[in-house]
Amino acid sequence: MGFDQYHEPANELSAETRTFARMCANLTEEAEAIGWYEQRISLETDEESRSVMLDSLGEEYKHFSMDLEFLLRRKPQWRQIAQGILFTSGDIAGHGEAAEAAANGEDSEQETGGAADVSLGIGGLKGAVTNSSKGQGL
Repeated sequence: MGFDQYHEPANELSAETRTFARMCANLTEEAEAIGWYEQRISLETDEESRSVMLDSLGEEYKHFSMDLEFLLRRKPQWRQIAQGILFTSGDIAGHGEAAEAAANGEDSEQETGGAADVSLGIGGLKGAVTNSSKGQGL
């Protein structure tokens, strides 16, 4: 991969932004590895080999989750949106639209149909949006 995770001159980016970009690259690589293991496991006929690959797949799930948690801790708006989508049931896209609207301080009339809908506490998001506009967000 080299240095291609940067889309702007690396020497002009803050250390925080470079770390964030590296963690995004890590997250991408872990997602790719999960996809590769899924494909290999689906074709493997040797049970012992499948067992080893399944163990490796579990490691990739762990790494992906740790990378994601790191990134979410650095971006409150992203965390707010993720909280409206992850670990819910019902319409994923609907949850996404509602969570994004809530993170932007908008009312969402979209019915998400989830059994575990979570209030995003719109009032609590205003600080996250403000931080975003100061370079700590998107």
